[in-house]
Amino acid sequence: MRNQNINDTLNKSIMNNFNMADMFGKMQEMQEKVKESQARLEQIQVESEVGGGMVSVKANGHRKIMQIKIDNSLLNEGDKEMLEDLVVAGVNQALAKAEEAAKNEMQNAYKGMLPSGGIPGFDLSKFGL
Repeated sequence: MRNQNINDTLNKSIMNNFNMADMFGKMQEMQEKVKESQARLEQIQVESEVGGGMVSVKANGHRKIMQIKIDNSLLNEGDKEMLEDLVVAGVNQALAKAEEAAKNEMQNAYKGMLPSGGIPGFDLSKFGL
């Protein structure tokens, strides 16, 4: 009988601390922050320059290439292979910077909502967040 009373008291205590309205409120707040962050990702622009600035690549926070600029001297040289290598290097570098910027944006969005601003080792940007 005593064990039953302890269990009943424990269950009531847990149910009193568990408020569904609070939980749904937090979920809605989280969804709103995700929407805001997604909009900000569109505005974030990163730039990469390779080959001493002969190739410049811009990307946004959604990891989309927005612009590639190639110095005319590269076109005049006719070294197609070098140009291709520089473009690939510039794109890869810009995408890496964009991914880092997106990760930072999402961590800022969740700061205060999740313990320590997020879950250690859990990269939300991989999920488009």
